[in-house]
Amino acid sequence: MKDKDSMLCVFRKAFPYTVPVMTGYLFLGISYGIYIKVSGFSFVYPMLMSITIFGGSLEFLAVSLLLSTFAPLQTFLMALVIQARHLFYGLAMLEKYKGTGIKKPYLIFALTDETFSVNCSVSVPEGTDKGKFYFAVSLLDQLYWVTGATLGGILGSFISFNTEGLDFIMTAMFTVIFIEQWLKEKKHHTALIGIFSSVICLFLFGPDSFIIPSMVCIFILLAVFRKPIEKAGGLK
Repeated sequence: MKDKDSMLCVFRKAFPYTVPVMTGYLFLGISYGIYIKVSGFSFVYPMLMSITIFGGSLEFLAVSLLLSTFAPLQTFLMALVIQARHLFYGLAMLEKYKGTGIKKPYLIFALTDETFSVNCSVSVPEGTDKGKFYFAVSLLDQLYWVTGATLGGILGSFISFNTEGLDFIMTAMFTVIFIEQWLKEKKHHTALIGIFSSVICLFLFGPDSFIIPSMVCIFILLAVFRKPIEKAGGLK
């Protein structure tokens, strides 16, 4: 094997592309680790969940699910809907991940929003195996998240100030994601459908039971009005 194709060299080439992801993942990961620690869990929890789940929004949500009543069906449905966008990521990456061999299962598992953005848009450096490069980007991104979450879990043990309200970080994160999507879209049909469905279901089912019905309503409305929304440019 040529030196330029060695994994170490590939990681060196991939690292610069992941620096923006590193800064975000370390900061948010530490916040997540602290949040789960002050919620009463050992630092082992954020470390293991960042390794096995590796889904930021779902991991934040998992904290409240662990603290709530055992409800496997509701947990499954919420996890499925929250991460459903990755189905479309996977479809978009079919051609790029073609021929990656044994690395493909991990590439699928590690396809977060940020990793998708990098691997979807990057031009693989000349002379570098694309499977190795995509793998390096994916693994580096996960290492950033695991490191941040683990450090946060450990640092949480030494926090002595009042952490009341720290759980609002999840609400803030989803709010920022929503605002970013709103600003990116020229048309806001999908966002308005989400707001309308959530408000109606909140009124009908109450604050403790509206999430699943609202997600079902959003899915149905998007499926029914998909073509008109696409024509209007609302799904771009």
